[in-house]
This record gives sequence, structure tokens and C-alpha cells, in this order.
Amino acid sequence: MSMNFMTNAFDHHPELRDKIGDPLASFFRTFRIEAVLEEHPEMAWVAELIHTDERREEIRRRALRDYPSEDLWVFAYGSLMWDPAFVFSEVRRAHVPAFERRFILKDVMGGRGMPDNPGLMAALDHGAGCDGLVFRIPHDIIDVETEILWRRELVAPTYLPKFVTANVGDSSVNALTFVADHHAAQICTDITLDEQVQFLTEGHGILGTSMEYLTNIVAQFDALGIVDEDCSALLAAAQELMGRRVEPK
Repeated sequence: MSMNFMTNAFDHHPELRDKIGDPLASFFRTFRIEAVLEEHPEMAWVAELIHTDERREEIRRRALRDYPSEDLWVFAYGSLMWDPAFVFSEVRRAHVPAFERRFILKDVMGGRGMPDNPGLMAALDHGAGCDGLVFRIPHDIIDVETEILWRRELVAPTYLPKFVTANVGDSSVNALTFVADHHAAQICTDITLDEQVQFLTEGHGILGTSMEYLTNIVAQFDALGIVDEDCSALLAAAQELMGRRVEPK
């Protein structure tokens, strides 16, 4: 597969061309959690918490079962915006009403947090609206590309696939996205600001720290022209706490 599909992908937003990674070169293009666990035998306990291939495929097939024979739009609100890993033919700025980006995913599975020092990541939850990007996947490669997407987003029971209305300019599209699963143990909708800051400043795992995760998100938002005051305020609060910890007594 070549990069020819990208030729016209940025026609609406040429400013994004150098800000979104080549999906064919993405780490997540060939990502398999089983391979990660093989490289980190100390994380063997995580195997009991993740989706099996059969369960993940069942969820994917059910979500796409009634999808019409047309291109698929995917709404990205986190790292998918700059590292989608799936092939796309078009990208557009988009706004999804009635949902917002919230840091409510308590990571205890070793990615950016452990059971004794949880980390924190973002999820899409009910709220006042969310700015992000939508990517168009050509119809004839939906099956291949969504399998890649599912392996990345549905490692464990934390998200649910959902079709939402995404406003794109003066029109709208029906877009697939992944929202917080309120039945999942890692989704903490009642998390306090103090807990968020604690998890962000203390959480770390095999993918790095939660602080790195948030810092990168805010930096990428700035580059993409995405405004999220809550993310920026959360980063400022975490940086302030870390600054107080290193101040000489």
C-alpha cells in the first residue's frame, strides 16, 4: 500500500499536512497487546483484564453490522488526531455536541499507571461539546483499517464504539468514535481534581508517564489549533504541584 491515498486528504486543511503522522509508519499500525506482554513478562497479570481477540472482533462486527456501503468517518479527540495509524482519504476539523473530552480513565493496567500508582488518560463522555478531527476511511478498506483501530482502542473494557453526529463546517457526518464505558472499573466519572492531578503527576508505566501524555496532548492541540481550556488548566495544575514538590525547603 502506498501513500497515494494521501494526495488529496488535506485539501480542506493543508495546514494539517505536516502535523499528522504517516499511518503506515505508526507504532499502532501493527500493535498487538499480546506482543507487548511478551516483551514485558512482569505484566503477565494484565492478560486476565484485556479483551480476547474473539471478544474484540465480536464488538467490531456488531458495531459495523448495519453500516451502509459507504465511506466511514472516524471522530478523533485524543492521540488519534496526530497518530491515527489507519489509512484515510480525507481529514476535516469537526465538533461533536453533547460529548466532551474528560480525564476520567484511571490507568492501572501498566500503560501509564499501575495499581499502586494509577495514571490518568482521556475519554469521551457526555458533556458540553468536543472539538477534534474526523477522518474518512474509504469503503473498500474499512474492514482492514477498523481491525487496526479496534486493536488500539479496545485493548480492555474501557471504551464503547458509538456513532455520533459530528459537525463539519456547515454540514454534519455520522462518525464512529469511542466513548467512556460507565460499566468499566477504570472509568471514574466522579474523580476529583485533586485525584486527577495526583494520578497525572505520579502515574507511570511501560508507555511512559501520565504527565508526558497530558503534556503531549496540550502541545499537539496547540499545533492543530484545537482549543481545550480544561486540558490546559489540568496541565497547569499538575505542573504547579510538581513545582511545589521540587522547591527547596
